[in-house]
Amino acid sequence: MHLSPSRRRQAAGIALALLVVAVTLSPSWRAYSTFPRYLQAFEGHAEDLLFGLPFKLYLSADRPGLQIDGRAMGPRFGPIDGRRPFRIGAATAGNYNVVLSLFGVIPVRHMALEVLPGLELVPGGQSIGIILRAEGILVAGYRGVLTPSGTTANPGQDAGVLPGDLIVAVDGQPVLCEDELAELVDRAGKRGSPVLLGIRRNGRAVSLEVMPAPERHSGMHRLGLVVRDGTAGVGTLTFYHPQTNVFAALGHVVTDLDTNRPVDIRDGTIVDAVVARIRQGRRGYPGEKVGQLRPDSGSTLGVIERNTPFGIVGRLVGPLPAGVYDTPVPLGLAHQVRRGPAELLTVVEGNLVESFEIEITRVDLRQQQPTPRGMTVRVTDRRLLGRTGGIVQGMSGSPIIQQGKLVGAVTHVFITDPTRGYAVFAEWMAKESGLVGRGASTGQRGITLLREARVALSQMVKSR
Repeated sequence: MHLSPSRRRQAAGIALALLVVAVTLSPSWRAYSTFPRYLQAFEGHAEDLLFGLPFKLYLSADRPGLQIDGRAMGPRFGPIDGRRPFRIGAATAGNYNVVLSLFGVIPVRHMALEVLPGLELVPGGQSIGIILRAEGILVAGYRGVLTPSGTTANPGQDAGVLPGDLIVAVDGQPVLCEDELAELVDRAGKRGSPVLLGIRRNGRAVSLEVMPAPERHSGMHRLGLVVRDGTAGVGTLTFYHPQTNVFAALGHVVTDLDTNRPVDIRDGTIVDAVVARIRQGRRGYPGEKVGQLRPDSGSTLGVIERNTPFGIVGRLVGPLPAGVYDTPVPLGLAHQVRRGPAELLTVVEGNLVESFEIEITRVDLRQQQPTPRGMTVRVTDRRLLGRTGGIVQGMSGSPIIQQGKLVGAVTHVFITDPTRGYAVFAEWMAKESGLVGRGASTGQRGITLLREARVALSQMVKSR
């Protein structure tokens, strides 16, 4: 059958498009397209990589110390079969710029490898009472003042005070608790003088003058504000570092119940807590651990130093209740987490930490910035489903173990399906704790190292 030139071009275009689709859908191409440009590993531990395409490759690096398939790598290593996986690692922490090339002369891929000092942590799961004291007096809302004349006054609201504001001073005098604020306001009101409130609002300093109103029943002068100088609740300890006693818990930032804003803390403590009962979760209703703080049961367990996007961080000062693990396990990096079975540690009765089966159903490594929702998990353990209905409030911070590594912590429950929820990568909590290099996020660090790798690549090519 004779085809016109235009028909032949059309057929060739279709054939080429089908070929491109077939290639891009092939396992070899998928392996090549996902080959990392930035990779983290712990010293002494190797990572498995697959180039994917059927080429003989040589590897070179800008510094000695790498090991390929357990063998020390010299200035150049190879050839290796691109269709077979290989293992890369280093015994010494540091940054390595690695170049993969054809015949040792044509660079086809470069990778920034960051080797971190090894880190082992003791997984928690214990229920803890969390007591936080704010850096000032948090404004949670308004409450009208019933005056002697029978009218209702709202002096704070009228002056422009907003929920979420943090009152840090009155007439230039720092205030740290509700009683101090009430005394200074009442004293000024009895003099017939307004008070000058020093306020921190979204990181900015604001000054507002407010005239206190007398309250009919108590005779006290008030601002008409609902305020708090701290917060308390029950959560779950995620891990601690036995060499430094650094601990992390919750997996997400502590926010004020009324304003839903992060609590700027002055200090805080963790104390022993027990789970008295469980309100089971069901579709549309998040369940809850009903916990009881036990601040008088013994010494304080730990001192809280910071309220971070991935939970509270501090140092232990007393012994913890027993957990499932009494020895450290390796920290699993985010890219090492896989979909599949895992283990959840938490308390559902008293202070007994138990292990339950879960499944990691989704791992999101595409986020530009770390968040407390790096993976999705599903409860599969019939015992836990029968006792709680799945993930419940108060379970935040419960550690997740996969293949013997601490990989994450539960953070949120799905309201529409209490058997499922979100979890944060343990790597990000360790970074916020200062146990793994803090500062830039994983993505930002990767971009920096990639720039360094490109410079190293150009220099290596020029030297040839």
